[in-house]
Parts: sequence; structure tokens; C-alpha cells
Amino acid sequence: MNPHSPEFILVLVAALALIALRVFFKLRAAHGARRESWDARVIERLRSQGYAPFNDYRVDFFLSLPDVAACQGVRLRLEPEFSVDEKPLENDPQHGFSLHASKTMRLLVPDIQDISSRMTALATEFKGRYDGWAA
Repeated sequence: MNPHSPEFILVLVAALALIALRVFFKLRAAHGARRESWDARVIERLRSQGYAPFNDYRVDFFLSLPDVAACQGVRLRLEPEFSVDEKPLENDPQHGFSLHASKTMRLLVPDIQDISSRMTALATEFKGRYDGWAA
């Protein structure tokens, strides 16, 4: 096949596109696994400190959001399942507000991972970031 022929160039572009897609999905999966393993490690550490897996605990989730409108949008999605409050941030020019959502629940890895995914999606939708959780 001639390296300057349209067929060769088309095959080359298709191969490069497949490689790029594979890299994209591998990186995306690695990021998800990192978040999932972080949640599992935190729960494991809490259990080693005496937290019982089937007791209810207050769990706090934190998001950084750009403005009051974003806070209100997230609040509408989370209440009444979560107690929600927000406060201005002084040292973050991109994210001017911190939103705190709390809920009483069991510290089970799948449940925390589901909520972490949900919080990440909400933060992304409202141009913010999910900062994690604490119990």
C-alpha cells in the first residue's frame, strides 16, 4: 500500500482514533478506581478505629461551587435526603462557595461509592468539584 494513498491515510487515521479511544477509556477507568479505592480505604480505616459497619453515623459530604445559583441548584437536588448548608470561601477564586451536605447512614462501601459518584456528577454539572466526605 502506498503511504500517500487515501486508503492508507484513512486506515492510519482510524487506527490512531482507536488508540486514542482506548487511552481515554483506560484513563477514565483508572480515575474511577482511584475514587472507589479511596472510599474503601477510608471506611477500612474508620472500622479499624471502632466504627461498626451496621451502625448509623452522620456522614458529611463537601462540594466547592462557583456561586449561589450553583449552591441552590445542588441544594434542590439533595434536600430532603440530606441536610444542606453553604458558606462563602475566601481563598478559592474559582469556587466561591463550600456546600456541606450531611446524612445519617451506614458506612458501607457500595453506598458511599454511590453517593460519591452522585456528588461528583452534581459538582461537575454545576461547574464545581466534589471534595470528599468524612464521618
